[in-house]
Amino acid sequence: MGQFNRSIFTNLVLAVGLSVLLASGAKDVAAEELTVASRMIKDQKSVFATIQSTDQTIARARIGGTVVELGVDEGSAVEAGEVIGRVEDPKLALELRAMASRIASASAQMDLARIELQRSRKLREKGTVSQSRLDEAETALEVLRRDLSAARAERAVIAERQAEGTVKAPTSGRVLRVDVTKGKVVLPGESIAMIAANAYVLRLQVPERHARFINIGDPVSVGARGMAATAPAGGKSRTGTVIKVYPEIRQGRVSADVELGDLGDFFVGERVRVMVAAGERRAFVVPEAFLSRRYGLMFVRLKGVGETVVQPGLNINGGIEILSGLTDGDILVRGAP
Repeated sequence: MGQFNRSIFTNLVLAVGLSVLLASGAKDVAAEELTVASRMIKDQKSVFATIQSTDQTIARARIGGTVVELGVDEGSAVEAGEVIGRVEDPKLALELRAMASRIASASAQMDLARIELQRSRKLREKGTVSQSRLDEAETALEVLRRDLSAARAERAVIAERQAEGTVKAPTSGRVLRVDVTKGKVVLPGESIAMIAANAYVLRLQVPERHARFINIGDPVSVGARGMAATAPAGGKSRTGTVIKVYPEIRQGRVSADVELGDLGDFFVGERVRVMVAAGERRAFVVPEAFLSRRYGLMFVRLKGVGETVVQPGLNINGGIEILSGLTDGDILVRGAP
C-alpha cells in the first residue's frame, strides 16, 4: 500500500513539473509578440532604363577623296588617336610633284641671281656699272628668295592636306556605326564612323507625375541584366546613383541619368529594369518570422484571435508589406500555439 502511495506521489510531482515547463514555454512564446503599427515607406516604381554613352563622337573625313583603307567595324574597340581609316586624293600627289619642280626652278634662278649680284658688286667697285644696276641685282635676288620660301610653304600645306587623309579616332570607346566602305568616294566633313565614349550611364524616363520625387544623389535599384523584374537567385542586383535630372519634359516624361559601374560589357541601347522613388506612403511592415505560408496563403497569428489570412506585398527592408488583413494595434504572436 505504501509503495502504491509513493508511485501516486511520484506521478503527481512529474505532472506538476510538466505543467510548470509548459507554462514557462507558453510564457516564452507569448513573450515574442509584435504590436502592428503603420509606418512611412518609400514607394518605388519599376521603369526601364537604357544603356547610353555620355558622349558620342563622329570620326569625319577632313579631305575629299577615295577611302583606300578602313580598319574598324561595328563593335570594334578603339583608342583616342588610333588610325581607323585613310582617304586618298590622287591630285595631291601630283600637286606635290609640281611644287617640287617649282622649288627646284626657283632655287636655280636664285643661284643665277646670286652670281649676277656678285658680278655687279665687282663691277661697281671698278666703276664700270652704276649703283642702280647693283640695286636691281640685289632686289632680284631678294624677290627670288621670297618666291622660293613661298613655294616651300605651299608644298608644306599640300603635304599637310595629304596627311589629313588619315582618319583617327577622336576618343576612346567602341564603334557604333561605320558609314563608309572601302573604295567609296567621300567629301570633306563626311562621317566615317560613330564612336561611343567609354563612359556609360543608365538613362531612364519616368512619367511626369513622378518627376518631383527624383533628385540628384537618390539611390536607384538596378535589376538583373535582361527583362526580368527582379534578379534571379544568385543574380546581380546593384544600386546606382542619380547624377543628372534633365530639366525638360518630353512627351510627358522626364529623363535622368544613373551612374553604375561595370557597364562596359553591355550593348549601347540595351534595356534594364530599375526601381525608382515614387513618393512615400503609410504601410504595415511585418518581419518574416511572424508570417507562415500554407496552401499558397499567408497567415499570421493574432493574440486572442488565432490565425488569420493576410495579403502580402513587396519585400521591404526589415520585413514584408501587408496589404490587407491587419489594422493598427493588432498584436501578432510568433510561433505555434
